[in-house]
Amino acid sequence: MGEIGELGPRAAHVVVGAVLAGLSVLYALTAVGRPLPEAVLAVALCGGVLLTWLRHVLKGRGWTRAGLVVLAVLAYAAVLSAGVSVGLLGMLGGALVVTGRWWAAGAVVASAPVVAALPGGPVTRVVDASLTAVLTGVLVVGLARLVAAIDERSATRMALALAAVEEERLRVAAELDDSVGKGLASVAEARLDDLDGALDVARESLATARAASVELRSLSLAPEIAAARGLLASAGIEAEVAVGHTEPLGGAGSLLAVVLREAVTDVVRQGRTRRCEITTAERNGLLVLRVRNDGVRTAEQGSAALDGARARLEAAGGRLKAGLEPDGRFLVEASVRMPRERPAAEPTTERRLAVALLATTLAVLCVKGLLQVRPGELPVAVPWLLALAAIQLRWTRPPGRWRGWLLAAQAVMSFLPLVVLREPWGTPLGLLAGSLLVLLPARTAWPLAAAVTAAAGVAAQAVGFDLPLLVNTVVSVPVTGLVVFGLVRLARLADELRDAAAELARAAVVQERLRAARDLHDLLGHTLAALLIKGELARRLADRDPRRAAAEFAGMVAMAERARGDLAAVAGAAPRLELAPELDSARGVLEAAGIDVTLTRDGAPPREAEPVLGVVLREAVTNILRHSAARHVGITVADDGLTVVNDGAPAEVTPPGSGIGNLATRLAAHGGHLHAGPAPGGGFRLTATVPREPAE
Repeated sequence: MGEIGELGPRAAHVVVGAVLAGLSVLYALTAVGRPLPEAVLAVALCGGVLLTWLRHVLKGRGWTRAGLVVLAVLAYAAVLSAGVSVGLLGMLGGALVVTGRWWAAGAVVASAPVVAALPGGPVTRVVDASLTAVLTGVLVVGLARLVAAIDERSATRMALALAAVEEERLRVAAELDDSVGKGLASVAEARLDDLDGALDVARESLATARAASVELRSLSLAPEIAAARGLLASAGIEAEVAVGHTEPLGGAGSLLAVVLREAVTDVVRQGRTRRCEITTAERNGLLVLRVRNDGVRTAEQGSAALDGARARLEAAGGRLKAGLEPDGRFLVEASVRMPRERPAAEPTTERRLAVALLATTLAVLCVKGLLQVRPGELPVAVPWLLALAAIQLRWTRPPGRWRGWLLAAQAVMSFLPLVVLREPWGTPLGLLAGSLLVLLPARTAWPLAAAVTAAAGVAAQAVGFDLPLLVNTVVSVPVTGLVVFGLVRLARLADELRDAAAELARAAVVQERLRAARDLHDLLGHTLAALLIKGELARRLADRDPRRAAAEFAGMVAMAERARGDLAAVAGAAPRLELAPELDSARGVLEAAGIDVTLTRDGAPPREAEPVLGVVLREAVTNILRHSAARHVGITVADDGLTVVNDGAPAEVTPPGSGIGNLATRLAAHGGHLHAGPAPGGGFRLTATVPREPAE
């Protein structure tokens, strides 16, 4: 996405510069056959017009009055003194239109037929030259506006992504405030004589927060993959992960997260695995998850634990296969259809402008072509040219399966004038060259376009064209092809930038939802869990120790206020967590649960790492309360991080939930690492390390 965003404007500048250069070369070559001094002057003056335009279009500099005067002098000098085509005046007229000087642009257009008639010649020649000037003016104006629009679209893609994130943040905040926020406010205002009601509200708020976290996480498999990697690493299993899907996933991600969680948990529980591979892919509208390990030797052992996941997956129309592969590894493969709910994108303003420019170009070229046709040939030439124009416009949309047949038809129709009318027009062959450049890979298209140009030159020579007309015919083929290719490419660039911006916004929204899910779990969920412990302790003490019960209840109310602050963090107004208050809170919650706590300070971690270490501490405390039978907990704070050890690690493997994956993600953002596993001598140890900046 970032690559498209950076290269899109650059590619647009290259395309526009190439088109302007092609037009300038075409006009300069109209002086072929004139005396050498005039020919050299023509090239110099056309080059000056081109450089003046490039300076303003590609460098983003506005047109000054002095710049317009210089451009006018160069253009009229080239046409009047060096025999350059009147079409060059269109570049002057276009510059005047860009600056809003319509009256001056009208005067230039009006002067074009007068200047074209000065050397004498048939009326058709004057009309042809005037049409060329008008077309050139339209093209340069359109190209200038296209480049400006593409530059602006590229520049605003980050703003659009930020706006999408802010909108999602407000949506999540409104939903949580309407549910969890009201519950916390009720608990914060509760009285001791309504303790049971406050506890019921707190339980409901915790359930709501956890459900919201699961819902937000289900849009992405990334947290579950991170959690699985962490669980495998803690068990000493080498993990290899290859992600081949795009997000968000919606319900499909939630279903496969269950499969991944149960498959990895079973791998660790078996205790014989050395290597586990986790891969995801998209195939024909299906999201496929594969978990393969080398520790299971019988199909029955490996598949029994997946019955629950299989039932859920099949109920949603998915499939789950599990069994031994020929090499002895056990494979779990789950697939579910991915609903694509993205609406069809509307054409961009830039695409509409590019297509309108192409249609205008085709219309003018068709009229110019008809000026070369004898009256008796018009009944054949008109529908023929219209059909060619229709095929050309078709290439502005995705080609489709009939691309080869249409391209072949265009090639045959483009060479018909050479065979039937004996007139090598540059227009149809130029359109064919443009189609080749649009539809075929560059390594094939450019040689074929060169062959078409050579064929035009051979035919023009065979018919007997003089040197100036032969050169004009040959050069008009690649220039016309370049114009066609440039307009179609700019239309596609606009669409690519739109899609890249939309993808960036979607990715940013997914990341925002994952951030909210992490904060719901790591901040709000943990505070609510601690709040419930305080409340339950207050209820047990109410009869035998009213004074301590009141103190625990006061702690519960204080935690409700703290949870309201955590809710603000979920909404994006994240406060800066400090480690010292988190340590005091952890000690209080654990001691309230009857667990002895030893706090050791061997140093002070970097201050900028305190918020993430505070979250690690919350996760460790919550896991101890939920998953272990610990009687003693040791907390050690060091210069490089934090270690929490408990003596009550469960015998069974705990499925990888939100916590490990969340913590690994948060620490990685600070360049840190997380290790969770058995402690020497028994128990369980969680260690979070963060790098310290070297002293200057």
